[in-house]
Amino acid sequence: MAKQTFLQGALILIVASMVTRFLGFVNRIIVARLMGEEGVGLYMMALPTLFLVYTLTQIGLPIAISKRVAEAEAHGDLRKIKRILIISLAITGTLSVVFTIGMILVAPIVAQHFLTDERVLYPLLAITPMVPISAISSVLRGYFQGRQNMKPQSYAQVIEQVVRISCVAFLVKLLLPYGVEFAAAGAMISVIIGELCSLLFMLHMFKIKKRLKLRSKVFQYLQNSKNTFRELMQIALPGTGSKLVGSFSNFLEPILVSQSLAIAGVQTAVATKQYGELTGFAFPLLFLPTFITHSLAVALVPNISEADAKNNKKLIHYRIHQAIRISFASGAIATIALTLFSAPILSFMYGTSNASRFLVLMAPFFLLLYVQYPLNATLQALNYAKVAMWNSIISTGVKFIVLIVLATNENFGIMGVAIAMVVGVVLGTLLHLGALIKVISLKLPWLDFVKMGLLLVSTFWVGNYLKGIFPGYETSLPLFISLLTCLVLIYVVLLFVFRFITKEELQQVPFINRIL
Repeated sequence: MAKQTFLQGALILIVASMVTRFLGFVNRIIVARLMGEEGVGLYMMALPTLFLVYTLTQIGLPIAISKRVAEAEAHGDLRKIKRILIISLAITGTLSVVFTIGMILVAPIVAQHFLTDERVLYPLLAITPMVPISAISSVLRGYFQGRQNMKPQSYAQVIEQVVRISCVAFLVKLLLPYGVEFAAAGAMISVIIGELCSLLFMLHMFKIKKRLKLRSKVFQYLQNSKNTFRELMQIALPGTGSKLVGSFSNFLEPILVSQSLAIAGVQTAVATKQYGELTGFAFPLLFLPTFITHSLAVALVPNISEADAKNNKKLIHYRIHQAIRISFASGAIATIALTLFSAPILSFMYGTSNASRFLVLMAPFFLLLYVQYPLNATLQALNYAKVAMWNSIISTGVKFIVLIVLATNENFGIMGVAIAMVVGVVLGTLLHLGALIKVISLKLPWLDFVKMGLLLVSTFWVGNYLKGIFPGYETSLPLFISLLTCLVLIYVVLLFVFRFITKEELQQVPFINRIL
């Protein structure tokens, strides 16, 4: 099985994530234009419940599998890799059955009493089959990541999105005449079909590339897997805590938002529409650069785990600095673009610019979110998952307090929710950074901060200057694309000027290395 370097693996994931993120936007545009803000609101209200069940089912195993497989691979221990896979599949398989049944039973209660909109029941029930499918997929992803082969999951991501887009328009149009809630359920069904095709592909890749037979001596391996189980749980349980905090936060968020806005005097239909604008229109744009930072984080876990197993402290610090630098570089251009051009971006994509106020407020602060992903992954890889968990608990708790205080105030309303999100992001990133400074004496050179500031100021000035060169860009899509293309090209030049990308790093990319 081909093993990639850190940057090669990250690049493969980045390209795949870029393609899937683009396809995901196409999917969101289709869904938004067919169902409107209200349908998107129902769709987005159902997703947090699913993510919570995902977290409970997987109990943090993907990262634990990736780390332990990487360590076993470093020592050439195939028997241990097999034990890791068998015990992981047994755990996730059992939990997926339990939580799938539980989700079906609890869905009516959640829709009626917590989300204040009974129509959410239909998308909740429609998405239930995703639980066991996702459980098996998570184990395979962790295995391939641990082997530092990012290609199978990358191809699987693209397949999943292509299949989803192929199905979503048909299913939404088919069910829309029966009501917007059934259309939202149709969008969920397209997600299931795409995820199933993705799983089938990864199973095929595992079968043709495996070096071990899972079905032989299964019970013997289960009986002799106590130490392996304990090693997995040392990472998985604190990791679950962090993810559970995030998933529980996502689960509570629409509940607290709807209840808080009701206290502020906002009607249910209006609250659902506003929440749809924030989470369905603004959030996808704010989270766009995370396909790069998340890819870096995924590639970082096995790489740092291997370096830690070999006690290579210098490499660990270098990888952290490298991940922070690239994460900031990937997010800065999105921050400037969303701040300067929020209205035309939303108008061209969704046919409405109602969510513009959210982007202008939140985009500058979300730069810290892009850095947060590799910081969290580093804590996980260095066995400080418990620290990451407590950081998540603290930042989430503060976010909810701010949300309740502001969203119940009619002067803030839905903007209070946006402010609370910003507070959570900023606090979470600072806590992760502080933890790494404490536990491994991480140092960030002051020159890096100077370069980050210069990059932002220079790009913002260029963006403002280009506005005057392209009059009418707000209403002309070709002009707007030309403007953004010029901005991106100048930004790439600035990345080399300020050495956010180095020649040595480019040489690790095969086709560029041949040119150089």
